[in-house]
Amino acid sequence: MDTRLPLWIILSVSLFVLILEAKTIDPYKILGVERNASQREIQKAFHKLSLQHHPDKNKNKGAQEKFAEINNAYEILSDEEKRKNYDMYGDEKGSPGFDAGYSGDNGGYTYFRSGGPGHDRFNFRPGEWQSTDGQGGSKSFSFSFGGSGGPGSFDFGIDDIFANFFGGESKGGGWFGGFGGSSQSATRSSPKSIRTINSQAFQKEIADQGITWLLLSYTPSLKENQHFESIIEEVASSLGGALKVGSINCDTELSFCKDLGIYPRRAARVFVYSYIASDRGSLVEYSGDLAVKSLKSFCQEHLPRFSKGVDLSHFEFSSATVEKLPRVMLLSKKKDTPAIWRVLSGLYRKRFVLYDSEVRDVTDPAVKRLGVDALPAIVGWLSNGEKHILKTGISVKDLKSAVHDLSNLLDSFEKKNKKAGAKKAQAATVEKHIPLLTGSSFDALCGESTPVCIIGAYRSSRAREKLESILSMVSQKSLSRRRISAFGSRDSISYTLLDATKQAAFLNAFDKGGFKSADKLLVAYKPRKRKFAAYVGEMTTEEVEGFISSVLNGDIQFKETRQKPSLK
Repeated sequence: MDTRLPLWIILSVSLFVLILEAKTIDPYKILGVERNASQREIQKAFHKLSLQHHPDKNKNKGAQEKFAEINNAYEILSDEEKRKNYDMYGDEKGSPGFDAGYSGDNGGYTYFRSGGPGHDRFNFRPGEWQSTDGQGGSKSFSFSFGGSGGPGSFDFGIDDIFANFFGGESKGGGWFGGFGGSSQSATRSSPKSIRTINSQAFQKEIADQGITWLLLSYTPSLKENQHFESIIEEVASSLGGALKVGSINCDTELSFCKDLGIYPRRAARVFVYSYIASDRGSLVEYSGDLAVKSLKSFCQEHLPRFSKGVDLSHFEFSSATVEKLPRVMLLSKKKDTPAIWRVLSGLYRKRFVLYDSEVRDVTDPAVKRLGVDALPAIVGWLSNGEKHILKTGISVKDLKSAVHDLSNLLDSFEKKNKKAGAKKAQAATVEKHIPLLTGSSFDALCGESTPVCIIGAYRSSRAREKLESILSMVSQKSLSRRRISAFGSRDSISYTLLDATKQAAFLNAFDKGGFKSADKLLVAYKPRKRKFAAYVGEMTTEEVEGFISSVLNGDIQFKETRQKPSLK
């Protein structure tokens, strides 16, 4: 005797009763969300309740019915059109949002979810409670949208759903978890709220930029894109400021996805752009369960680690050599580098040398030596070795605001370092003061102890400015030969200016006419030999350099002076 009939009758009646009772059910109340809830809030509530009431996990009486209610509620609220219809024609107005069923074709029952008869109906027929693929143990429902047996029909196995939701692998292909059946309502064309990344954006904003990225690679035809997106968004929200998120559509970026090796097959794939294996960064695939906690931990593990942990008692505070980059150090009671500092170490790795040190408290002698009075603290050293206390007693509200505030702090210190560097460069490049040749300074500048004396003679203020500018630049270049004496090295050439209008007799010692026709000229004078060479050509830096180089290399013929030069 076939004993299956009573069982099917009981199940049919039970389900029918459940459907009849559904007319008073509010999908918002079922999921425990407000009527203005976002899709993300609805998804989170759905996943939480599904896990809580899953029949395989919850053996309490009524768990299976509750599980069906949750799925029915999500079916409406996850579809914008159905949700709109329910909001406009709710059951309290007698509309078919959660209406009771009516007798459908072939003796079955149709349960309207929204839109009225002929639209979006759930068909249940006792004769269709059957084994899937000719094998026992896998029960299936049949859903129809737009008419019986129409192109919108689909079915799925309960066993497939349960296995897939809890991390199993079904024929739907959802190995990450979430519903992996063939439900069209679970299919989303593409992530909508995560920024789209193409090859240009990847190279410009992700590769070797120092910030961790959480990336989703997908194709619009995959069925779990929205579930992936909701998990990624929640992780990004909890780690705001520490990472950025993006999605890559591998249908439109096919060659790019294949070049990176991230093309999805059966399901979307999740990657982190990590700096653990390479200083320039690389993509690392996440292969764990698609759960917020697990993915968040994975992202935290892959935050940058460009800060060097040091023992403060052995750290060299002032470098003996000038550093190219400024240095900053975080002092805290943390043994491991704090996440905030790891994030900053990636963002500023090319602009600072970063350290972190675990300290006991402010009574530590090394901490006292730095002048720090509260922890955590950040100490910085400019490129010239000058120390600055950037901040002490640091308190943070959250990760995002902490990264923002400390970034501003480091930016400010970088500006201070650049300003100090600019002053140093300005001091190094400022025009060297060329002394004026007078009677009192003659022996020091052009005495017999000086092998060659370059004298710039002028007859106007404009000529003086021109000569001083040129000689100051030339004097800083490596044109002069050097000689070694018992008293150290000494330049073999000196530079000086001469006011020709006041020292005409001095120039007469070299030329009978005293070079009166020249507004400005150069005289290379060898005091010990009393010989000279004059240049009255075009006064440019290049020409003057050429003249002086020729003097030092012996390429210019010197003449004897008419008499010993003397100054008033």
